[in-house]
Amino acid sequence: MQTRRAAVLSAAAAALSAVSIPAASAAPRGTGRLRLPAPSGPYAVGTVALRLVDTVRPDPWVAQPYRELMVSLRYPAARTGGRPGAPQMLPGEAAGFAELAGYTGVPAAEVDWAATLTHAHPGTPPAAGCFPLVLYSPGAGDPRSLNSTLCDDLASRGYAVLAVDHTYDAAAVEFPGGRVERSVLPAEFAEVVPDPEHPDPARVAPLLRKVLQARVADVRFVLDRLPQALPPSLRDLPDFGRVGMFGQSAGGFTALQAMYEDPRIAAGANFDGVTAYVMDDPDRGYLSPVAEGGLDRPFLLVGKDGNTRRTVPSWDALWRHSRGWHRGLSLVGAEHATYTDAETLIPQIARRLHLPADAVTANVGTVDPWRAVRDQRVCLAAFFDRWLRGRDDHGLLDGPWPHHPEVRFFS
Repeated sequence: MQTRRAAVLSAAAAALSAVSIPAASAAPRGTGRLRLPAPSGPYAVGTVALRLVDTVRPDPWVAQPYRELMVSLRYPAARTGGRPGAPQMLPGEAAGFAELAGYTGVPAAEVDWAATLTHAHPGTPPAAGCFPLVLYSPGAGDPRSLNSTLCDDLASRGYAVLAVDHTYDAAAVEFPGGRVERSVLPAEFAEVVPDPEHPDPARVAPLLRKVLQARVADVRFVLDRLPQALPPSLRDLPDFGRVGMFGQSAGGFTALQAMYEDPRIAAGANFDGVTAYVMDDPDRGYLSPVAEGGLDRPFLLVGKDGNTRRTVPSWDALWRHSRGWHRGLSLVGAEHATYTDAETLIPQIARRLHLPADAVTANVGTVDPWRAVRDQRVCLAAFFDRWLRGRDDHGLLDGPWPHHPEVRFFS
């Protein structure tokens, strides 16, 4: 959880509530259709969205006796059949995201977030075979689709990739029939952080702990429920004996904490997520169980420029307490949002809305967008190939990368 995100959540509290908004809401069409990078693997990509209901667990955020989630499975497909790509966000999700996005210097309300198409095609027949399953958890307030670039790419390389929306945490989650449930985090943060410039760590930590506990419980429920929830044509496609997970920001934290609590997750990658219940990466204390106990299975840490185990105390604790294989790297010139679809979307928005250059660098840094995407794809695929498929990456994860000078390994 980063200060920028927490401040946005608090500031938005007066404008947002936990009630539904009409799915017909849409952002003004100021930018036209934005484009995401095409996947690099040999497979076409199919997708299916699923509603999952945990009838045993009461919702931690609202007064209802069950927990309701939306997830999307990306999978290797035999062909696309000429079907268009699925939208990155449905209209209700896009409207909620536009209110809560919080990108510095970017007028999010002028962006048609619902117009962007992914490279995953609904209703596409699956490719033959059984593929490792990788889960994805997004950052706090973000929709499950905000890392379609990496999810689509992994699927094109032969993985079943399941992205999870954490309802009432994500800005807006749209369910079948058009019902949209909004985030309650702005109101929750406003109660404990009335002044975002001077947060009290002792008051913030319990809320952040609750956020992570809800997310980890979501992940474990999804792993329990997914085998029965998939359509018959897809039930044999994910290999539940080879499971990995990755995430960005709070989602990266979620990936490693879920791995700590659930032995079914064999390997985890954390893209710039602090592993303590704190507001800022350099803050000390309030360590999570995974940071205090460490991991006995492989994990990867990927930081923005300057984020290493030497500058992020919770990463250092995790590193020192872990017995399993682990590596860390950062990208020179990267920012926190570099590890989302913002890396390629924000530069397009800036060009089309004639925004100043600092609107780009403030959000996604100075690293070249296409090099950043390439680097993320290469390291993530190499990580899961090594630990879920047993493939030799010829030392790729042992660094350095002579032809990728922006990639810096740390130890």
